[in-house]
Amino acid sequence: MGYTAIVDYGVGNLKSVANAMGYLGLETRIASRPEELELADSILLPGVGAFPDAADKLRRTGMDAAVLCQAEKKPVLGICLGMQLLLERGEEIRPCQGLGLIPGTVRRIETAYKLPHIGWNSLRFPNPSPLFAGVEEGSCVYFVHSYCAVPTDPATVIAQTDYGPDVVAAVQRGNVFGCQFHPEKSGDVGLRILKNFGAMNR
Repeated sequence: MGYTAIVDYGVGNLKSVANAMGYLGLETRIASRPEELELADSILLPGVGAFPDAADKLRRTGMDAAVLCQAEKKPVLGICLGMQLLLERGEEIRPCQGLGLIPGTVRRIETAYKLPHIGWNSLRFPNPSPLFAGVEEGSCVYFVHSYCAVPTDPATVIAQTDYGPDVVAAVQRGNVFGCQFHPEKSGDVGLRILKNFGAMNR
């Protein structure tokens, strides 16, 4: 089993993700240059903060093109803002282009509940995915966000949660996956999800 490259483009808590993967015995390496992604067997794209800032930093470092290239041949997992960047467009602060690996837009959650959405919420699985193998319907994971993915194709939605309206919690298109929640902060359920992703390494 090979290693997972954790993309370092200046936004995201890389250490907590690396620690969770390491706890599972999965090898990771922090990657800050495009060429470092070529040697990895899978890619993890973290992220915290605002969509435009993160998208700009991805472009400035050249990691956007590198992720797009590698996504054609190896598994990619985006976490929180990293998941949002997988979509075509974000509407946070100003309209901004994403990576376009998942068709759709990132929009502010339309809810009467307080934003940001912070805390534990249960998952439902409208479409099957190997990312959630062994994870029971109703399992709880940890969220921190005010914006959510709105995919154009319902088939790409592999998990939802309830925060007033249904909110997309995870997406998949081919070997590209995204979790709006933080698996590295979601206890045994999150560890199972990360283990499932690590098992996809060729």
